[in-house]
Amino acid sequence: MRQRLICCALAEMNMSIKFELNGKTVDLIVDANTSLLEALRNDLMLNGPKFGCGLAQCGACAVMLDGVSIRSCVTPVSVVANKHVTTIEGLGNEQDPHPLQSAFIAEQAMQCGYCVSGIMTTAAAFLSENPSPTHNQIREALSGHLCRCGAQPRMIRAVQRAAREMKENQS
Repeated sequence: MRQRLICCALAEMNMSIKFELNGKTVDLIVDANTSLLEALRNDLMLNGPKFGCGLAQCGACAVMLDGVSIRSCVTPVSVVANKHVTTIEGLGNEQDPHPLQSAFIAEQAMQCGYCVSGIMTTAAAFLSENPSPTHNQIREALSGHLCRCGAQPRMIRAVQRAAREMKENQS
């Protein structure tokens, strides 16, 4: 009897959460307190967002929520109900890469790659707000991301390159 009560209590904490992920509607049944990162990685099997610190301090888990960069490790999945979430997987693909993805490759702006998905999604959100950023503005926009490999100067060059290419493609 006790086991049945515990099972029923756990079932009552689950809820259906519907949102758009990388352009596709998803409907998850999860505990409302589950972090968005856990839902993305464990329930939706996405590998881009990473668990780094679990405290929103490193940026490895960054994704876009309605075009704004957020830390998915501290965001309850319930927050994204009826909203748009974009991960690195939604920016582009091998056949049609996002300008940031192409620029990161061209500038060799990654080493281990652990931090890159968070940095790219943050940079994409930043460039949508500031299409002609200065070096210092890019540095500031990415300052909440940790890269232990020391690739930050190349990442800044990659964001500058992507901004130029995006501007040229608009013309």
